[in-house]
Amino acid sequence: MNWEQIRGNWEQAKGELKVRWANLTDDDLLLIDGEKDKLVGSLQEKYGITKEEALKQVENMK
Repeated sequence: MNWEQIRGNWEQAKGELKVRWANLTDDDLLLIDGEKDKLVGSLQEKYGITKEEALKQVENMK
């Protein structure tokens, strides 16, 4: 699934993101609001990973 599809179906995608990254809260997902860069930043903060690693994880979503 590409990022445009995720943005277009954000309400549905939020559930999948919560399963994949359980540390993301409903508030986090509300603030991210379909923005890839915001998701990457939240993953960095919540999981203590580098921007590159967070971006890699987001881009490897299926």
